[in-house]
Amino acid sequence: MNDCQGLGDCDDSRLQRLYEYLDGALPAHDVAEIKEHLDTCPECLEEHDLECVIRSAIKRSCHEQAPEKLKDAILGRIHALRTEA
Repeated sequence: MNDCQGLGDCDDSRLQRLYEYLDGALPAHDVAEIKEHLDTCPECLEEHDLECVIRSAIKRSCHEQAPEKLKDAILGRIHALRTEA
């Protein structure tokens, strides 16, 4: 794989930043940097597009919802952990 300017080497760290980008978990300046990089790197763009297809297929396939009791238990635990901190 080539050297991905702005994303590091084409390896696991590049993929991690791409996943964070797709998850909306990056600061605005990193988002702009990755968008610009995707415009110039066909390998990263291909990886991006593949991940988008996978995520779309998963969304279409997952129709189950967690039981309310489970949701309440998770939210209660989150609240308890925040209170402890």
